Amino acid sequence: MRFDILTIFPDFFDSPLAAGMIRRAWQGQIIDVRVHNIRDFTANKHAMTDDRPFGGGAGMVMKPEPLAAAVRHARVDSAGGKVVLLSPQGRTLDQRLATELAGEQHLILVCGRYEGVDERFRSAYVDREVSIGDYVLTGGEPAALVLLDCVIRLLPGVLGCDESAANDTFSPGSRGGLKYPQYTRPRVFEGQKAPEVLFSGDHAVIAQWRFLAAVRRTVERRPELLNTATFTPAELKLLARHDLLNKSEMA
Repeated sequence: MRFDILTIFPDFFDSPLAAGMIRRAWQGQIIDVRVHNIRDFTANKHAMTDDRPFGGGAGMVMKPEPLAAAVRHARVDSAGGKVVLLSPQGRTLDQRLATELAGEQHLILVCGRYEGVDERFRSAYVDREVSIGDYVLTGGEPAALVLLDCVIRLLPGVLGCDESAANDTFSPGSRGGLKYPQYTRPRVFEGQKAPEVLFSGDHAVIAQWRFLAAVRRTVERRPELLNTATFTPAELKLLARHDLLNKSEMA
């Protein structure tokens, strides 16, 4: 899968792209990431990418010409690339949207700045706008990294175990709820013991414990997630037996 990132701060991506999962996916040729400096596509000697807004007002607006030229450059050998503008006005990024984006072959991520981008660029070139949350950033670069990480880990072969992505919190395998608590060595940490059931060797009993622990944690921390949760008849009986059915129904 190919990603083109359009930004006025290309150095922002140097370290993140050279570490961890993204680096391994790149080296394994699962992804191709290209970072473009929008200033390279300006036609003025000062490489200005922004100007004052028509009609007055605070701040600056990103000019449409360099943005359009950068998109056209990114599409030279991949005409079907979808343009994603990182913007607080976009659809909020969640696991469902990440899965949709992971199905694309080529994404062009536009990192907005200042008061936003010229509306004419947005209407002519942007395929979709994506927000990573209801808060304000200084620019779209951190948001682009979040989207990049979220999407790349869903691509086949990126994680050591593809089952991990399928069963993560917010993934289909989680039923929409939170994941169960996790434990590893040592068996006793600062007086706290890991649950004995995890050492029973009985995989059915462990699976049942994990299921109940996941629902209990969801009820306690994110009860609204249970509004769309689905359970089998056997699971509903188990929840009722442990006094979790009514709590989940009330979420």
